[in-house]
Amino acid sequence: MSVTTTAPDKTSLEKRDPDGAPRRAGGLTALLTHPLGRKLVPLTALAAVLIPIAAVLWGSGAWPSELSHDVKAPLDSVNQWIIDNRDTHPLFLYFLLYFSNAATDSVDAVYNLLDSLGWIGVTAAAVLFAWRAGGLGRAGLKVASITLGAFAVCGLLGMWDPTMITLALMVVAVAVSAVLGALLGLAAGLSERFNRMLRPVLDTMQVMPAFSYLLPMVLIFGPGTPAALFSTVIYAAPPMTRLTALGLRGADPGVLEASSSLGASFWQRLLTARLPLARKQMLLGLNQTIMMALSMVVIASIVGAGGLGEEVFTALSTTDVGKALAAGLPIVLIAVWLDRTTAAAGERFGATAAAEATGARRLLHGWRAWALVTAGAVVAAVAGRLVGATLWPEAWVYEISTPVNKFQEWITNNLYQDVPVLGGTKVWADHITEWMINPLRDGLLDAPWWLLLLLVAVLALLVGTWGTALTAVLAMAAVGVLGVWPKTLDTLSQVLVGLALTLLLGFAIGILAARVGWVERWLRLVLDVLQTLPQFVYLIPVVALMGVGRVAAITAAVAYALPAVVRITTQGIKEVDPAALEAARSMGASGAQQLRQVQLPLARPALLVAVNQGVVLVLAVVVVGGLVGGGALGYDVVFGLARGELGVGLVAGVAIVCLGLVLDRVTQPTAATRKES
Repeated sequence: MSVTTTAPDKTSLEKRDPDGAPRRAGGLTALLTHPLGRKLVPLTALAAVLIPIAAVLWGSGAWPSELSHDVKAPLDSVNQWIIDNRDTHPLFLYFLLYFSNAATDSVDAVYNLLDSLGWIGVTAAAVLFAWRAGGLGRAGLKVASITLGAFAVCGLLGMWDPTMITLALMVVAVAVSAVLGALLGLAAGLSERFNRMLRPVLDTMQVMPAFSYLLPMVLIFGPGTPAALFSTVIYAAPPMTRLTALGLRGADPGVLEASSSLGASFWQRLLTARLPLARKQMLLGLNQTIMMALSMVVIASIVGAGGLGEEVFTALSTTDVGKALAAGLPIVLIAVWLDRTTAAAGERFGATAAAEATGARRLLHGWRAWALVTAGAVVAAVAGRLVGATLWPEAWVYEISTPVNKFQEWITNNLYQDVPVLGGTKVWADHITEWMINPLRDGLLDAPWWLLLLLVAVLALLVGTWGTALTAVLAMAAVGVLGVWPKTLDTLSQVLVGLALTLLLGFAIGILAARVGWVERWLRLVLDVLQTLPQFVYLIPVVALMGVGRVAAITAAVAYALPAVVRITTQGIKEVDPAALEAARSMGASGAQQLRQVQLPLARPALLVAVNQGVVLVLAVVVVGGLVGGGALGYDVVFGLARGELGVGLVAGVAIVCLGLVLDRVTQPTAATRKES
C-alpha cells in the first residue's frame, strides 16, 4: 500500500488571524517587500544622512557659489588659442584642415553644379526624379506636381539662390550622414557588443538640442560651411544608424537559415539576404536623416553657412515677419518635397518585375527609366542655357514682405489686445507668464538646491534604476558646478510649462482621434505637414501673433512637439487589445469608463513614450526660442554663436545637454521598471 505525500500549502505555514484568514505582512515588512519600497527606503536613509550635512556646509538656498567652477575663462582661452594657431599648428594644417577643405570644396562643387544647370535644369531634374520615384501612376504625378510647385514658389518669392545654397549643403550632408549611419548601423546590427556600446551614445545624442552640435564644431573649425556641415552630419546620422541596425537584427531567421543551408558564406548571406530584407527600414532611416539634415542645415546658417536659414535668422533678429515668412515658406516646401519623394520611393520599393509593365513601356522601368530621367534633365539644362535662362527672372519675383508686415500690423491692432471676451494674444501671453511661468520659475529658484537634487533622484528612481538616478543627479549637479544654476532653472520652468500644455493638448487630441475615425483622417494631413517643418519655421507665426518673449518660445515648442505626442497617443489607444474592450462593453461599461479603466491603463507604455518624446522636442525648441526672447540658456547659446563668445555658448550648451539628460532619465522607464509595472 503506497502513501502519497503532498507539500504543505504555503498558506498553512503562515500566521493566521483568529478567523482563520492568513495574516498579511504589514508595516515596514510590506514597505520593504514592495518594489518601490526597496528603492525609496534606501534613498530616504541616504538623504537623511547627506542632506543635514549639505545644509550645514553649504546652506539651504540656491546652488552655493563655492561649489561652482568658472569654466568660461579657460574655454575662452582655448578658443583664442585655436584662433591664433589655426593657420600654423600641425593639428590643423595636416589633419583638420583636410576635413575643412573637403567640406568646403564638396559643398561648392554641388552648388556650382546646381548653378550651371540653371533654374530650368534644376526644376526639370527635380520634377523628373520625383516622378520616377513616385511611379508612373497617379502617385508619381502627384509627387511631381508637388515638386514643381515647391521650386516655382522658391523662385517667385525671390529665394532661388538661398534655396540652392541650402540644397548644396543638404546633398553633401545627407550623403555623408547616410554612409556613416549605414556603416555604424551595419556594425551594430551584426555585433551585439557594439550595439550595446553604441546605444547609450545614440540615446545621449537624441536628447541633445540641435544648437549643442554647433558649438564644438565652431570651436574647432570656426564659423562657416565646415562647422555647419559636420554638425549636420552628427545630428542627422543617428536615425540611419538605428534603423539600419533594427532592419539587420530583425531579418527573418528562416531566410537566413535557408541561406546558410545552401552553403552561403557570411558576406554572401549579408549581401543576398540580410541587406535586402533590411532595405525598407534603411529607406525609412534615409527619410528621417533627410528631414533631420534639413532642420539642422537651417539652424546651422547661424554660423555663416548661408542659405534660407540665414535669411530667416536675419529677419527674426530684426522682427521682420514678412521677410522671415518669405524665407520660411521655401523651407517648408523643400521639406514637403523631400518627404513626399522619399516616402513615395519607400512605398514603391520591393515591387517585383512581374508587377511592372512589359513590352514597349519597359523603357519606363528600372535603369532605363533613370537613364531617361537623367537625359531629360540634361536636355532641359542645355536648353535653358541656350536661351539664357540660368538665373530666376527678376520680373517673376513677387515681394510678399510688405503685405505680410501689413497683415501683422492688422493682427497687432485687432488681435493682440482689447479683443472682446477673448482678450487677445497679448493677454493670453501675460496670463501664461503671470500664472504659470513666473510662479514655477520663482518656486524652482527659491527651493533649496539639495531638495531639487533629491526630487530628481526620486523621480529617476521611480521610473528607472539606481544607475538612472545617479546619472540624473550628476547631470543636475553639473549644471550648478558650471555656474548656470539660475538660468538652467529658468529654462526648466519654460520646458515644464511647454510640456504641460503639450501633453494636455496632445493627449486630448490623440484620444479623440483614436476614438473618432474622421478626426484621425482629417488630422493625418495636418500632422504630416507639421512634422516636416524645421524648428525655425515655428518661430515665425508665433512672433507675428505674440511678439517676442518666453511665451512665444513656449508656443513654438508646443506646436513642434504636439504632432509626435498626438500620433503616439493615438497609436497606443488604438492598439489596446480588442478583447479587453469587448469584455468591458459586455459588463455594461460606458465609453468614458472603457477609456478610463481599460484603454488608458493598457496604453500606459505608449503614453510614457509620448511624455518622453514631448520632453525632448519641447526642450529643443525652447532653446531655439532664445532667438525670439526666450532668454536663459537659449539666449546664451545664440549670443555665444553670434558674438564669438564661445565660453558663454559652450557652457550654456553643456548645461542644455545636462538638462536634457535629466529630463530624459526622469521620463523614460527602463526595461526593469516596465517589467515591475
